[in-house]
Amino acid sequence: MPEVAEAAAGRNRAVTPTGASLPLVRAEALTKVYGNGTSQRVVLAGIDLEVRRGDWVAIVGASGAGKSTLLQLLAALDTPSSGRVYFASHVLHSLSEEQRAEFRRHSVGFVWQRHHLLADFTAAENVAAPLLLDGVSRGEALRRAVELLEQVGLGGGAGQRASELSGGERQRVAIARALANRPELLLADEPTGELDERNAEAVFRLMEQLHESRGLTTILATHNAALARRSPRVLVLERGFLVPAGEAAAGAGPAAGAERDGAAEAGGKEQI
Repeated sequence: MPEVAEAAAGRNRAVTPTGASLPLVRAEALTKVYGNGTSQRVVLAGIDLEVRRGDWVAIVGASGAGKSTLLQLLAALDTPSSGRVYFASHVLHSLSEEQRAEFRRHSVGFVWQRHHLLADFTAAENVAAPLLLDGVSRGEALRRAVELLEQVGLGGGAGQRASELSGGERQRVAIARALANRPELLLADEPTGELDERNAEAVFRLMEQLHESRGLTTILATHNAALARRSPRVLVLERGFLVPAGEAAAGAGPAAGAERDGAAEAGGKEQI
C-alpha cells in the first residue's frame, strides 16, 4: 500500500518519547485495511509508535477512530495489513499461533470496556480462570486471586458471584483478572466507558496505583477527555494517523488535544 505509507510519512511524527531506554512496545508502519477495491476502509494508515517500560500512554480519538483495532494489534489479537509490531525484540506477527498465545497469557493483560466476567462464577473464580488455564492448581489459583482482589479493594467480595457485583466492582475484578499472570504490559480499551463519573474516577485511580506498584507499562484507549488529560503522555488517533495531542490541537483535524498540564488547547470535536 504505497499510497498509505507515503501519506503516513508526513503525519506520524514525534510519537517516540525521549530517553535512553529501549522500547518495550514498538509499532512500525502499522496499517489495517478492511475491504477491497472501492469498499476499502483504511483504519490505521501507517502508524509508528514506541512505548518504553514503565510508560503510561493514553490514546484518544472519536468512536470508530481505530483505538480498539490498534490495541488488538499490539496484543497480537489481530494481524496488521502491513507493518510490524515488536514486543521487546520479538516481531509478534512472525511468531507461531502457539507463541502468540503464550505472549498473550504471560506478557499482556487486557481490560475491556465490558468486563466479560462469567456471571455465575465468584469474583475469585473469575480472577483465577487464567491461572487455571495456565496449569496452576485450583487452591493456589484461588489464593492468588484473593490476593489480587484485595489489591483492587475487593477482598471482602471474593466469594460473591459476578452477577451480584456493581458495575464498578465488576471492572475491578476484570482488572485483577488481567493482572493474574503478572504481565509486563497492560492494555485497557475504554475501561471506564460504561461507568458513571464516580466509578470511572475510582477505576482510573486504581489503575494509576497498580501501574506504579506493579511496575506496569500501560496503554489506555479512551474518549474521556478529563481522564486522558491526567496521563503523562497523550496521543490522538484521527483519520488513521497517530500524533501527539499538542500537534493534533494545532492542526486542522477533528480532534484537539493538550499535554498533561493543559498548556495547549484548541477547538474541535474533542478537546484533550
